[in-house]
Order: sequence, then C-alpha cells, then structure tokens
Amino acid sequence: MRSISTGRMIDDSSDSVKGSVVWMPAKSIWITTMTVVAVVGGPLTFSWSAVIVFVLSTAMTICLGHSVGMHRLLIHRSFSAPLWLEHLLVYLGTLVGMAGPFGMIYAHDIRDWAQRQRDCHDLYAHRRSFFVDAFWQMHCAVALDEPPQFVVEERARRDRFYRLLEATWMAQQIPLGLLLFSLGGLPWLVWGIAVRISVSLTGHWLVGHFAHRNGHQGWSVDDVAVQGYNLPRFGLVTFGESFHGNHHAFPESARLGIEPGQLDLGWHFIRLLAGLGLASAIKLPHTIVPRDGLRRVEVSGDTGEDHPVGQR
Repeated sequence: MRSISTGRMIDDSSDSVKGSVVWMPAKSIWITTMTVVAVVGGPLTFSWSAVIVFVLSTAMTICLGHSVGMHRLLIHRSFSAPLWLEHLLVYLGTLVGMAGPFGMIYAHDIRDWAQRQRDCHDLYAHRRSFFVDAFWQMHCAVALDEPPQFVVEERARRDRFYRLLEATWMAQQIPLGLLLFSLGGLPWLVWGIAVRISVSLTGHWLVGHFAHRNGHQGWSVDDVAVQGYNLPRFGLVTFGESFHGNHHAFPESARLGIEPGQLDLGWHFIRLLAGLGLASAIKLPHTIVPRDGLRRVEVSGDTGEDHPVGQR
C-alpha cells in the first residue's frame, strides 16, 4: 500500500503501519524526573503563591507558546507575525518541556502523516489501552521500517535561534528556574518548573488520547486511519486545543473553536495580536481549501452550510 505525502513528510515507498515501539531514554528520564519531583516536592513546597506561579506560567507556555506559537504559527502557518514575536512565542512553546522547535514539528507531522493514511501504527492512532498508550506516548516512539522523508522548510531550518533552541531545549528551563528560585525560593522553582512540565506533558497526552478515540464530531474525513473528535468540556483549560475534530477538518485554521459556544482562548489571543497589528494573513475555515473527503457530520442550528460561516 503506497502512502501519500503531507507537506514536510515526503513519501518514499513509506509504510505507516510496520514498525517497532522503542523506548526513548532521554525522553523517558526527563518526564519521569519531572513527574517524581512534582508528586513528591509539590505537596512539600505548597503555597498559594507557588500555585499562582504554576497557573500563570502554564498559561503562558501552553497557550501563548505551544498552542499559538508552536502549533498554529510555526507548524501550520495559520497566521503571520513579525519574526521577533514568532521567536518569542516559539521560545515559550519550548519552555513547555516537550521538545525543541524541530522536534515538535517532526512529532506533529509524523503523526499527522500517519493518521492521514488508510491505516497506521497503533501508537499514532492511540488505539491501545489507557496505560499502554500513556507509556508509549510519553516514554517511547515508533521506529517505522519504511518512514517518510522529513523535510523542514528552509526558512525554519536555517533559523539560528531555532537551531539553538533545538540543541538546548531541556537546558532552557535553567534560566527560568534560576529566576523563579531567586524570586520565590524552592516552592516557586518546584511549581514553576517540575509541576508545570509534568502537568503540561501529561495533559497533552490526555487530550491526544481521548481526542482520537471518541467524542463530539462535527466533521469527518473519508478514507483516513484516524478521525479527530472534540472534547468541549476541556476547551477552557486546553486553550482551544481540545477541539481536535475541528482541527482535523481544518488543520490550517487559526481558530480551533469554530462552532458556536466553543471557547478558544488561543484564537482570542491571535485576535488581540491582529488588533495590535502584530498578526496578519489569518487563515480561517471559510478561506481554506477543504480537505479531500471532508464531510459534515452534525449541522449546527446556527448554520446549515457545509463550512462554518461568520467566523471572521
């Protein structure tokens, strides 16, 4: 079965199914260390000021950094921003503690490529049981027998700042950690680094696990291995990323919460940037060429169209 190419993943007689799940020592030790420090040190260093630091730093890194900077801007180019702002947002995304810029692009694109095929490996589809999937996603990777060729666009590949972040993404926690320790001591350090990272990485997996298995589905795509589903109850805490069914339907859209009542804080931040003249060329569902095989599953009472309207 021949695979299809998707953007940066170029088909080379690739196979999205055959491969082995391999343990990734650095990735595993990183998340395990952060989780152990958070579980043990979190209660011992609890203070309300530390909790506030955790909430604010998580919002900054997950919403502004990961969702807007890494996902919508760097990976999907769903809007344009000045280079200094793009660098700042991607830096905040790196502080999530998941990977560097190129690692995030690869992790996203290999999964997206696999899910767009007619079948894919169980890891990419989140098909295994809850705890097996948790171990696979956070401690392992798939070594495909015949992987696609990964080609990053020249602009990003030659960016010295991104190359620096990629080489030092774990170490980027050190300056922030020193700042937090100097301002609030051990509680701020533990809650602003270990608790934040462990919660962010575990939460990222949880959204991916459930958003690829079941939930609200306003749209479906024919002839693909994996469908995306919306998790409306988690729209606020995920800053819009839980509307994953919408994202599968319109992957280049800057707005993920495209239906009435779907709260997408990442989108509101982009709107703020646009109002300040810092975001342009914003892509929305009604401006995007529909995916092949895209079908409406449920029609909102506010619109009977094949595409969401009035989303400007």
